[in-house]
Amino acid sequence: MSFPTSEIKGAPAAKKIPHASQVHGLTLTDNYHWLRERGNPEVIAYLEAENAYTEAVMAPTQPLQQKLYDEMVGRIKETDLSVPIKKGDYFYYSRTEKGKQYPIFCRKPRSLEAPEEIMLDMNALADGHAYFSLGVLEVSPDHRLLAYSTDVLGNEVHMLYIKDLATGRLLPEIIPDTATALEWAEDNKTFFYTTLDASKRPYKLFRHRLGEEPGRDLEIHHERDEAFFVNIGKTKDRKFLVLGIESKTTSEMHLLDASNPSGKFRMVHPRKAELEYSVEHYNGRLLILTNDAGAKNFKLMEAPASAPEKKNWKEFLPYRPEIKIDGLDVFRDFLVLYLRERGLTKIRVRRWDGTGEHDIEFPEPVYTVWGGSNPEFESETLRFGFSSLVTPNSVYDYSMKTRERTLKKQQEVLGGYDPSRYVSERIFAVSHDGTEIPISLVSRKGLARNRENPFLLYGYGAYGISTDPMFSSNRLSLLDRGFGFAIAHIRGGGDLGRPWYDDGKLMKKKNSFLDFIACAQHLVTEGYTRPEKLVISGGSAGGLLMGAVVNLRPDLFAGVVMHVPFVDVSNTMLDETLPLTVTEYDEWGDPHGKEAFDYIHSYSPYDNMKPGHYPAVLITGGLNDPRVQYWEPAKWTAKLRTLKNDPNALLLKINMGAGHGGASGRYDFLKEIALDYAFMFKVLGIGD
Repeated sequence: MSFPTSEIKGAPAAKKIPHASQVHGLTLTDNYHWLRERGNPEVIAYLEAENAYTEAVMAPTQPLQQKLYDEMVGRIKETDLSVPIKKGDYFYYSRTEKGKQYPIFCRKPRSLEAPEEIMLDMNALADGHAYFSLGVLEVSPDHRLLAYSTDVLGNEVHMLYIKDLATGRLLPEIIPDTATALEWAEDNKTFFYTTLDASKRPYKLFRHRLGEEPGRDLEIHHERDEAFFVNIGKTKDRKFLVLGIESKTTSEMHLLDASNPSGKFRMVHPRKAELEYSVEHYNGRLLILTNDAGAKNFKLMEAPASAPEKKNWKEFLPYRPEIKIDGLDVFRDFLVLYLRERGLTKIRVRRWDGTGEHDIEFPEPVYTVWGGSNPEFESETLRFGFSSLVTPNSVYDYSMKTRERTLKKQQEVLGGYDPSRYVSERIFAVSHDGTEIPISLVSRKGLARNRENPFLLYGYGAYGISTDPMFSSNRLSLLDRGFGFAIAHIRGGGDLGRPWYDDGKLMKKKNSFLDFIACAQHLVTEGYTRPEKLVISGGSAGGLLMGAVVNLRPDLFAGVVMHVPFVDVSNTMLDETLPLTVTEYDEWGDPHGKEAFDYIHSYSPYDNMKPGHYPAVLITGGLNDPRVQYWEPAKWTAKLRTLKNDPNALLLKINMGAGHGGASGRYDFLKEIALDYAFMFKVLGIGD
């Protein structure tokens, strides 16, 4: 079904101003290049016209949007608090209050019965700002000072502040244009932080001593290779500061004694193309997680901290190609490994001498588990999180000694949520080359496979990021109206390990699109739904996925929701001044080479649109988005308006005061979800 034609008259029409460029002997003509002119009043007028049109078309759904919003808010325990984390002599936690958009960060000294100390109230800081986001939140080792940073535009550029927690006053030094990495040295008066270049890349590391003017901070590292980001961290035992310099495929780590911040960082191993590694410290040894020597799914090596060079690396755990090591945590008596095997996340615990090795068991067939905050090196308790498509997010404490687990908190879903009324499963589709693609699926129990069910299929498939199945109370507004929901675990993501990622990037990127189409087709073939009932959704690189599959199979979907979509791939990857370019060559390819350009251009959604019928589309963007510029969804929409010859809705909504993540407040964010859901219902002809 679609929106009736009468409801979608008067759509904005962006003017065409041809802009030609020559690339490898090919002339690229972009009629909407002018929409990049952020300061041009005509650009702003066009975006505002699109927003007004979307609002007008969706106006009849306002009662439904309000009902959906009320439902979602009604499931939230609005006044709530997180599980406290013990760090030194303090218990740290955050809490929320009914009606307030943002969390409040608090602590209690020595005991949970002690009076509360409010460290930072984001609601007070956000007052007067349409957008507000917190970047850094780091307490000094002696718990006396708080470093925090804020972004009030959504452009991911932060202002850094230091707060005296005893007096509540801000220190005079305020540092602009910072990224979201900061670490304190153990002297409690020195910290290291990163700053951004013009393309929003963290490229410099500075050292700041309290009391000194920020403009005189010592520059520790300036990374001139635009493919690399600079980061700063600290080992779990607080012995070493770790300067990380990383691209998408290559790492270089430097160490500094955290008690000697005036010293010089020492390199572990110089960068070498395609060699990735990270480091942790335990008892004078470095633990090195690396893909060296063909260990695609990573292996664990060790070396003396006093001689960390690669020639001294020795195997600590043997490589097992069927298991991906996602990360690790170290405790005085235990090593914890976070693993991925056959598409499921796992936690493995062992003593340092290798005894007592075991996996923590989980009862559900499809789930996600992750490490929680575990700052105490001496602890014998591991905190981890657990969730599934039917089980709300849960926090557990696990005794690594006795193997007993304690549920500390489970997300409370108000309104009588009963998980026994829902069922999740893992099914598989067969892609174009015979590869089996996992699909995680959830619905109400008893959903008939009669091809009549409305269905939402989600996908991402990029950067090796896994789209693991987790609970969403908001999703109940779909499931309780008869929807099925599924995640397509396509190649390009990390769901089945590093080879799964490698098979969906660079010159194999089209596997991602064909995998997703195979998943959608499988849902249809197996009777879960039919094309007229199927809506798909993805954001950012997942928005690229949406644009590509709609070009390839517009007949397979009734509707598409695309959030901040990376759809203008050819033009963006040719423009080195943009944030999403040089650092992304390792993901998409460098189009300055003809082979890479030809491949990118062959799937770039903006460049492969054709006249014809398209599904109904809702597409969003953020005016201040530094990752996917607002003009990508705007140009895609403007071009599609001239090509589509169907009555289906094409709606563009640009958030004029936010960035890549959309609205920053928790209530405002729910309004955006209510709009998405109302659009889906309208497309599928579903009343309430």
